Amino acid sequence: MRADARTLLNLRQLNMNPIKMTDEAIVQIKAKTALKDGALGLRLSIGATGCSGHSYKMEHAMEEDLSKDDKLETDGAVLYIPKMHSWMLFGMVVGYEQDKLKSGFTFENPNEVGRCGCGESFTVERPTE
Repeated sequence: MRADARTLLNLRQLNMNPIKMTDEAIVQIKAKTALKDGALGLRLSIGATGCSGHSYKMEHAMEEDLSKDDKLETDGAVLYIPKMHSWMLFGMVVGYEQDKLKSGFTFENPNEVGRCGCGESFTVERPTE
């Protein structure tokens, strides 16, 4: 078992989420889940895109496969994270911001080592063991 998988398992046993959600994010995850009939929660994944290589992607989770996803639940908000991306997201805070011109989820990720100029994509480096 890899070190990051052991750490995730240990946090689970302590009933601690390796990804935190702000109160605003919890409200919005529940609201956006309710918009789609049959949705179990939202899935936060990483897509390959942009000049820095990766971007965050939120979509409705319509099925649960815990062999592929980690399931994080806080106050009724359910967030699925593909296990193949968990090392990139460990320690992240998911938030939600809304103002007159825009609204959306925010991601504070301590694993980011760079962002493109427009802020749409980011770079991470795999931790060394």
